Amino acid sequence: MFDLFKKQFIDVIEWTETSNGVLAWRFPAEDREIQNGAQLTVRESQMALFVNEGNIADVFSPGRYQLSTRTLPILTTLLNWDKAFKSPFKSDVYFFSTREQIDQRWGTPTPVQIRDKEFGVIRLRAFGTFSYKIDEPSTFYQKISGSRGQYTVSELDGQLRSLVTMSIATKFGQGEVAFLDMAGNQTKFSDELKKELDPKFFEYGLKLESFVVQSVTLPEELQAYLDKQSQMNLVGDMQKYANFQVTESIPAAAENSGGLAGLGVGVGAGALLGQQFAQSAAALGQGGPAQSAPQEDPFVLLEKLQVLLEKGILSKEEFEQKKAEILKKI
Repeated sequence: MFDLFKKQFIDVIEWTETSNGVLAWRFPAEDREIQNGAQLTVRESQMALFVNEGNIADVFSPGRYQLSTRTLPILTTLLNWDKAFKSPFKSDVYFFSTREQIDQRWGTPTPVQIRDKEFGVIRLRAFGTFSYKIDEPSTFYQKISGSRGQYTVSELDGQLRSLVTMSIATKFGQGEVAFLDMAGNQTKFSDELKKELDPKFFEYGLKLESFVVQSVTLPEELQAYLDKQSQMNLVGDMQKYANFQVTESIPAAAENSGGLAGLGVGVGAGALLGQQFAQSAAALGQGGPAQSAPQEDPFVLLEKLQVLLEKGILSKEEFEQKKAEILKKI
């Protein structure tokens, strides 16, 4: 009979986390009462909270405590323990996991419409990860977990992802930073969004430890515009490249025996490529001033010199002198 009576009192209060993903857990007091001098154990990466009839009382960080009026000052006031600790007493005890909840995924399943200062109203999708932990258990209890026996990461997931989506729209809706500047530097994009989210997480008693943007998907119309712009830039670059290739190939071809026959193929193709790109650039309005009437093709002159050299009409020295004069005009 004595043993049965003794079981009605709580002497040890602790939480051994048996599964991942639990953020808050209520100690199962049921119809039992807490004994005077009971031991409270709060492990590392945990915090404990006493709640009396819905009123938040004392908060405990990691450590081992013997419950008394000294260790429970707020509860002592709430229960009017003026002179002595009254035992036993009833109180709800909640434990909170303060471990960092890593690899939490966020994303925009549907495009988010934003107003960009450069492109106007556009739609985008973005994906990434973040991590957080409980920083203020009292706030978390009041606004999130409440009096539930257990509250998990999965129950909070939807709310936090909604915060992220809303913050993206808010950040770009202000129109302070061009979208391409952010999308081109995902580290800066991540930092800016984390600054936007920090106070929102804090309102729930949470601390946002990290926030990473892994990818940003451009809307189709914006991607088409950027592709066209890249192609226009490529025309100018290819014209320069063709001219460079022509200049580089002439000396190497001239050193080969009978080499300007091969030069006529390689260099002629390079010249043709350069002319084609020059014409394309002019059609796009990117060409330079109008050119003067074309003179005789220097590559044709070089081939003629090669024929004269092979027939013995020109000496090697004369050939080299004339070749140098023609190459200077290219």
